[in-house]
Amino acid sequence: MPATIRNSPESPDPATLALAALGWVLEDEDRAMRFLSLTGLDPDSLRAGLGEAAMQSSVLEFLANHEPDLLRCAEALAVTPEELAGAARELVR
Repeated sequence: MPATIRNSPESPDPATLALAALGWVLEDEDRAMRFLSLTGLDPDSLRAGLGEAAMQSSVLEFLANHEPDLLRCAEALAVTPEELAGAARELVR
């Protein structure tokens, strides 16, 4: 079972949430390949951009554009889908 990222009743840090969501995306090879294909990233550029808000936001936008994945990821991370979408908005401010 994946670890949850919620340690308090507050919403998780957007960057932390995005990186946890990326871990969830990459757990499944087909989903990971779809992410790379749709974002135009390759493994090297993904690694290089891990600390950048734009990269982190792209993970959350990828999930938001495919509701089944959004719902499954939210459940796996013990957050709401709204928290995932909100984190994406916070990252691009």
